Amino acid sequence: FLNSGGIIGYASDLFELLSHQKISDEDDDQLYYTNIFLDKATRDKYKIKLDYRASIFQNLLATTDDLEIDFEKGILKNIVYNTQPLILHGNGPAKINLLNYGNYLANHWNPIKGCIACTENNILLEQLDEANYPEVLVGVFIAQPTPFIHEYLEKLLTLDYPNKKLRFFIYNSVQYHIPHVKEFVEKLRSKSYLGLKEIKNEDEINEARARSIAINYCLLKNCDYFFNVDSLAHIDDPKTLKTLIKLNRTVIAPMLVRPYKAWSNFWGAVSKDGFYQRAFDYFDIINNDRRGIWNVPYISSAYLINSSILKEHKPNYEMEDMDSDMSFSQFFRNEGIFMYVANIYDFGHLINPEAFDSSRTNPDMYEIFSNRLDWEERYIHPDYPENFNPEKKPLQPCPDVYWFPVVTPIFCQQLIEIVEGFGKWSDGSNKDERLVGGYENVPTRDIHMNQVNYDNIWMEFLRLFVRPLQEHVFTGYFHDPPRSLMNFVIRYKPNEQPSLRPHHDSSTYTINLALNTPNVDYEGGGCHFIRYNCSVTDTKLGWLLMHPGRLTHYHEGLQVVRGVRYIMISFVDP
Repeated sequence: FLNSGGIIGYASDLFELLSHQKISDEDDDQLYYTNIFLDKATRDKYKIKLDYRASIFQNLLATTDDLEIDFEKGILKNIVYNTQPLILHGNGPAKINLLNYGNYLANHWNPIKGCIACTENNILLEQLDEANYPEVLVGVFIAQPTPFIHEYLEKLLTLDYPNKKLRFFIYNSVQYHIPHVKEFVEKLRSKSYLGLKEIKNEDEINEARARSIAINYCLLKNCDYFFNVDSLAHIDDPKTLKTLIKLNRTVIAPMLVRPYKAWSNFWGAVSKDGFYQRAFDYFDIINNDRRGIWNVPYISSAYLINSSILKEHKPNYEMEDMDSDMSFSQFFRNEGIFMYVANIYDFGHLINPEAFDSSRTNPDMYEIFSNRLDWEERYIHPDYPENFNPEKKPLQPCPDVYWFPVVTPIFCQQLIEIVEGFGKWSDGSNKDERLVGGYENVPTRDIHMNQVNYDNIWMEFLRLFVRPLQEHVFTGYFHDPPRSLMNFVIRYKPNEQPSLRPHHDSSTYTINLALNTPNVDYEGGGCHFIRYNCSVTDTKLGWLLMHPGRLTHYHEGLQVVRGVRYIMISFVDP
């Protein structure tokens, strides 16, 4: 077919063709040119030809299967006709394809030098005095219950940018996060930021409206940039804001991905109805096999907007039947404003809120499956990797009893809060309806992990962090995943159950995790291994003891004389 979007010829001939017959602005230009072409006399007079082989023009509509990028040369090839078209034309839905190809052609990016365009027209902040830095409004949006909100807010406080050039707009519509935001606001007020505006939960303003208010507030305060950061977006690199400003794009997002997943804050293509469609290079970008700046049709969660466009192209977050993120990107596509995503560095990551249940006590503790990276950073001891250091010998306070740093103090505190919040401690008698058969041979005052819906979390913890330790010290024994039917927190109190009689554990190996600190939270206590006449009494917060269960390590719990002692026990592979 004839495509009227691309025509080349002498100006005088084109003028005569346009004057060939009357045509109004509302008429179909493609039909007009087609009728001229089909008229043999006119076609012969002006020597009109169609570029059937895409020698000069390449129409992108429904032809992407015919095309191939030569990345090293930065050109596009038509593999059907073996041609190298000079002009690409993307109209209608093909506009997105034009953006995709434009990310590589004309030496924008190549596999040898990488992103060539990334170093063009940069804003060099380092050459400015801080007094001349652009002013930025940071939009903080908490529109849904979100795990690890504390870390999200703390990272905003550590942005590498002059405080006197930052202003904050805070929106929180979630009751659960009110204390977190209150603490954040207090920290903001204690520093020399330009100012802040807060929309609270009780203001009953919806998310889309709040985002529009933020843009208006930016314009009111004559900000130079608006930096939107939703609660799902963790900005791990403090230099992110400076880097985005340096790259000098009108609308640009730092690429953020859910760790270990293919879910990101951008789409490389969209379907006819405006939803996600996989671009040919999506996985190369999110896996950082290609790093650069990419023109894309959709961004969300975190982005920087140059305020120079806000007066004439104020984002619309409230399009009918659209969520605010979809409306935002649709608006800029309609306006012809390019949106970019950058992955030249690792800027941060996305949180997954889908399984988050804020009604639980310490709900972040349950996020090991959905947000493993953040779970590890908060709850796994910073010295845990040193357990596998070949230059270090594992601590062994008693024969075949190993001692490892595994979890952080906050893990210990929050696990205690979970079980104490549940509060239904066993009575310490032999009768125990929680067990098959209803009888406990060596009873303790305890709460089982399945009583607080933590059993599957704990089993994953054993698999990820305890099993490697076991394989490291008890060589030759492999059991993946480990199995444990008995996982429980024990509470020792002088006036309740101060000690535990000698016994063997029903396990291949046992772990004993100290949840609080001797001589601080309690006095006395510890574990005595009778066969070796060896005791561990100076237990360390967040460290676990690992020892064989049945046969060799007959042991007892020593008496607590003051305070309360908490330990977490697992009988692994019974």
